[in-house]
Amino acid sequence: MSYIFRRRLSHPLTDLTRAIRDEIYVQPYSSYIFSQHRNTICPEDLYNPHTKLLDALNWILTKYENYCVPTRFSDAAVQRVWELVCAEDDNTDFLCVGPVNNALHLLVVHYELGNDHYRFKRHVERLSDFMWLNKEGMMMNGTNGVQLWDTAFTVAAAFEADLAEEEEFVPVLTKALEFLDDMQIKGNAPKEAYRHQRLGAWPFSTRDQGYTVSDCTAEGLRAVLLLQNNGYPRLIPDYCLQDAVDVLLSIQNRNGAFASYELIRADDWMEWINPAEVFGRIMVEYPYPECTTAAITALVKFRESYPYYRRAEIDKAVKKACKWLHSDQRKDGSWYGSWGICFTYAMMFAMECLTLVGETYSTSESQKRACEFLVKHQNEDGGWGESYLSCETGVWSDHPDGSQLVNTAWAVLALMYAQYPENDVIRRGIQLLVDRQQKNGEWLQESIEGVFNKNWLVFFPQCCANK
Repeated sequence: MSYIFRRRLSHPLTDLTRAIRDEIYVQPYSSYIFSQHRNTICPEDLYNPHTKLLDALNWILTKYENYCVPTRFSDAAVQRVWELVCAEDDNTDFLCVGPVNNALHLLVVHYELGNDHYRFKRHVERLSDFMWLNKEGMMMNGTNGVQLWDTAFTVAAAFEADLAEEEEFVPVLTKALEFLDDMQIKGNAPKEAYRHQRLGAWPFSTRDQGYTVSDCTAEGLRAVLLLQNNGYPRLIPDYCLQDAVDVLLSIQNRNGAFASYELIRADDWMEWINPAEVFGRIMVEYPYPECTTAAITALVKFRESYPYYRRAEIDKAVKKACKWLHSDQRKDGSWYGSWGICFTYAMMFAMECLTLVGETYSTSESQKRACEFLVKHQNEDGGWGESYLSCETGVWSDHPDGSQLVNTAWAVLALMYAQYPENDVIRRGIQLLVDRQQKNGEWLQESIEGVFNKNWLVFFPQCCANK
């Protein structure tokens, strides 16, 4: 965006652009003084208002931009941005981290190199990775998919359901293992560009996209261990699994927690200059219970199979992560989730993880309080229903439509992981899931299930959500 602004890129005025102006602006385009509308936003979209500090900095930078920037400095800055654009494109095979910067890069490449250059053509080809059609028309994903994430959880679900040894599932899960092998990142980025190490990591979607993600690496590692330790071909050699462990150990923060893409490098005061009115918690990385528990689970599973590889470091990492997880639990027994909605999601991960390190309802006060929190919010029909408002407010919010399939599945799994002794509570939740299953075996999509940055609401694929 800085490149586009500095170059003053614009599209020629045509009938189409005139029509777009008439559609999106509430008064004639020519009447706007855009510098007076920096804080103008629809009230329904205003989640994170600009701070006075940000307004002051914007005013200073505007004056600086208009009157003070020597050409040689601005040209050097634009050149550096161009280098970073090329590095991101090369590191991700022109997918970029997501569709927003992909589209912006497309404009930059068009300006720099024109429509006939390979870089521009490859960007255009990659747009189809994000777009898809449904009954509402053309849609765009927030990433180029969730392929790795869904595959890892599908493998785990198959083992939990005792399907992995069934004859009809063996070829399916063998293909899943082949996919996991293919998607593991086998080298670091060709152009570093401030990227965390990625040799041995798994991404959220595909190897091409190539961003290290802590919990995706953890879930990929766990899925491979499940398969290769239970009779499936050993396609992924030990050194590749060790590379994945190296990534997890390298991405743990000093407080013991795990963030998503990289280490935490700045404090949350940076949110004072958050320019995005619709999102919160976007300026720096944050510790997440979901990422932390996924990492603990994978490291514990790896330690069981490979007890001598970096054992002391793994033991220390697990201990530190568990200590942070306990500190992140709220007084009411809950954990706040940042990727799914919301408390039920985080608690599923946390309660499974604590059981793996020996803490259950009968032995752990933490697990007991967590179970009590979930039981408190069970509905009369046996299910759980949590609204997206939990993510925005940080306080449990009942779903207006009552029990939801996904929240119920997460809560039941959490209670079973913790070995909650009141079987009737669990049985009633399972019965709700059974009653809502369709005749063809599927469960229908219900409400919003996922969230990014506290206010970006998403639908998760059912195979992921039901795990």
